Amino acid sequence: MSKLFVVPTPIGNMGDITYRAIEILKEVDFVLAEDTRTSSKLMRFFEISKPMFAHHKFNEHRALTSIIDKLSAGQTAALISDAGTPSISDPGFLLVRECIANNIPIECLPGATAMIPALVLSGFGSDRFCFEGFLPRKKGRQTRLRELANEQRTIVIYESPHKLLKTLQELQNHLGEDRRTSVSRELTKIHEETIRATLRKQIAEWTKKNSIKGEIVIVIEGRE
Repeated sequence: MSKLFVVPTPIGNMGDITYRAIEILKEVDFVLAEDTRTSSKLMRFFEISKPMFAHHKFNEHRALTSIIDKLSAGQTAALISDAGTPSISDPGFLLVRECIANNIPIECLPGATAMIPALVLSGFGSDRFCFEGFLPRKKGRQTRLRELANEQRTIVIYESPHKLLKTLQELQNHLGEDRRTSVSRELTKIHEETIRATLRKQIAEWTKKNSIKGEIVIVIEGRE
């Protein structure tokens, strides 16, 4: 029976994958991966051998028809990203929407995502929060930052290492230097690190480092 499985993968520590995720990856007819080179390491680690096709932001539009045809013909597929849950700041939304439009069953497994551990580690209120993912790079960025200045819920933002300091500076300009913030990187990995401080102190702390590596999650306390 045709079905698309959305399968979360570890954000670092391989032990964080679920038994069910491994079972699904072993059972499906093929796997759609954000980067086949990265996902091949995961598949080899768990001794899984399946046909694997690239499915990323540069080809997801043109690949839709071919994938839907395979699923409509009765095949099953697992959609995975490089790390975490597909469609959360990763490819996947378009394929899920197209499966819904074509009445193809979808099942999303629970699993790893960077935003929840970072939110909990921040110590800020987690009963109400807003997830911003990656801020707009150019168009609409300043507008979004101005909106966040008045947000009363805890704010979660993803950022890349080489843009961390620039983003912290922009946040300070719009939210104020005394807004409390938590910055986590390399979650679940050997060099996992979380720094909790005001935006002003965050900038000073990260400026001291010779290099910043790993994916970053910024958590900001909401406006009082």
